[in-house]
Amino acid sequence: MPTAERIVQIFDAVGVDAQLHVMEIGSGAEVAVRADEQVVLASIFKILLVLEFARQAAAGRLDPTERIVVQNADRLGGWGTAGCADDAELSLRDLAYFAMSVSDNTAADLLLRRVGADVLPLLAAELGLRRTRIVGGPRQLLESTYADVGAADDAEFVKIFPALPEERIRALRILDPERTTSSTPREITRLLGMIWRDEAGPAPAGAMVRDLMSRQIFWTRIASGFPPHVRVSAKTGTLPGLHMEAGVAEYPDGGRYAIAIFARTRRLATRRIDVDLAMGEAARTAVDGLRGV
Repeated sequence: MPTAERIVQIFDAVGVDAQLHVMEIGSGAEVAVRADEQVVLASIFKILLVLEFARQAAAGRLDPTERIVVQNADRLGGWGTAGCADDAELSLRDLAYFAMSVSDNTAADLLLRRVGADVLPLLAAELGLRRTRIVGGPRQLLESTYADVGAADDAEFVKIFPALPEERIRALRILDPERTTSSTPREITRLLGMIWRDEAGPAPAGAMVRDLMSRQIFWTRIASGFPPHVRVSAKTGTLPGLHMEAGVAEYPDGGRYAIAIFARTRRLATRRIDVDLAMGEAARTAVDGLRGV
């Protein structure tokens, strides 16, 4: 059975529709499943954000040790500094670390303010990512979601959102690739390939992004499909009904495989570990196909 068909069966078994692109970074050999369809990026956009930060740091346009105070008004939902009870002072490079390692939305928003929100679309264009569309940062996406559900603040959102019917949730702008930050699986693996080949900026910038992606704490998606001797560096993205991840699997023999997977559950549900593990199985299946295993 062709590798792509096996991957579709893996996702069918857990009730999701998925787009996937896996590319061997050296040769360009690929496995594709609907790889040119537009997909929501969610937190995967943080790869571009941290890349731009790393490029500016490498060029001396900003000091990565510059201190930023994270105040209560800065905090957005999610992991990391959002849970702090008091003001926290971090360097810019530590904001980048939190944005990548635990997908800290507050850290990403503050970092975006510092590098310039208008710069990311220019970076995507410079890298030839013509299908990659950046629509604001975490704060703008949160505000659009509050507006869509009719919530004025966090407290109202917590009351309203759980009672919304599924069709209302599916209609949110943040879940529509035509109205939010989006790209294609093929463009995301292209971006990863450029980062791993030091073609996305100065070599120190690429090294910084690779290091930060290797420090992500979440392992249940792409990384779950690979044995311990395979190094997996990745960035997750999660929204209601959407599970996604992009990263690179590196083998001891030098094989490097850029992976982008975007899965949409056919029914809304939380804590779908089976979907995460299916993403790992699909990633390994694609890589095994490219390696002739």
